[in-house]
Amino acid sequence: MQRVSSTLVREFSFSRIAFGLWRLTDWNYSPRERIALFEQMLDLGVTTFDLADIYGDYRCEQFFGEALKLKPELRARMEIVSKCSIRLAGAVSGARINHYDTSAEHVRKAVETSLRDMGVEQMDLLLLHRPDPLMDAGTLAAVLEQLVAEGKVKHLGVSNFLPQQVDLLQSRLSLPLVANQIEVSLLHSQPMFDGQLDHCQQHRIIPMAWSPFAGGRLFAGEDMDSSRVRNCLRQLCEARGLRPEMGAMQLALAWLLKHPAQMVPVLGSGNPERLVACLEAVELELDREDWFELLRAGRGRDVD
Repeated sequence: MQRVSSTLVREFSFSRIAFGLWRLTDWNYSPRERIALFEQMLDLGVTTFDLADIYGDYRCEQFFGEALKLKPELRARMEIVSKCSIRLAGAVSGARINHYDTSAEHVRKAVETSLRDMGVEQMDLLLLHRPDPLMDAGTLAAVLEQLVAEGKVKHLGVSNFLPQQVDLLQSRLSLPLVANQIEVSLLHSQPMFDGQLDHCQQHRIIPMAWSPFAGGRLFAGEDMDSSRVRNCLRQLCEARGLRPEMGAMQLALAWLLKHPAQMVPVLGSGNPERLVACLEAVELELDREDWFELLRAGRGRDVD
């Protein structure tokens, strides 16, 4: 499978599609079944595994670590991505209300807890999960660089940050921010027009596209926008001789992959057959008019 590399950091790269594990605790897989799925993805060229401290009510990283413990040699074939800065109310976090926390104390504690839960010594990429209105960029930058210097984190990035928020943090860092994980799909093409993906291209930041199927709405939504996109996908599937269900997923991903910002869609399915079918999107090529036809379906209007 192709890879997407940061031109700022030679040794940093993603697989063309990332494996999102935010629903890992919902799949009811035993540790052995989990590690078998991980190995299958690795053998298919999907090496980027996406997690966060809060996923699965703070349990996904533990589930990941339980599985990896059965076959620790697979770690060398992975890029492990995790996130912090959201604190959910409850006993695990000790927080009274849901809030963001980019304080040095919390970020360090969150990273060290994630490493312990996953059973690894270093994460390949740490993302700040959401922008924090109380973020002290200088203090945050200092602890992030300390974590890199200590070998606990290899590379730094953000998630859901607007261009000016990325620039603020980057202005305090001597290390590059190499990724921004943002929501992008046929039903959420706004980042293509509001400067988010332009900013990624300009600064050679890799955009990771979360919810590439609009949280399932693309295929099950009953609203007018979803129906319009499904009709367009169905027509393109027929024209290309693709199976409707799998073909629609492949085309929706191919639409993202064609963008010159080199987006990395994050897939969150635990169904091996569906995952394998989605990976075929890497080989699909949409011409410019097909691409704009899907854009028109998603936005509900033609270009001006």
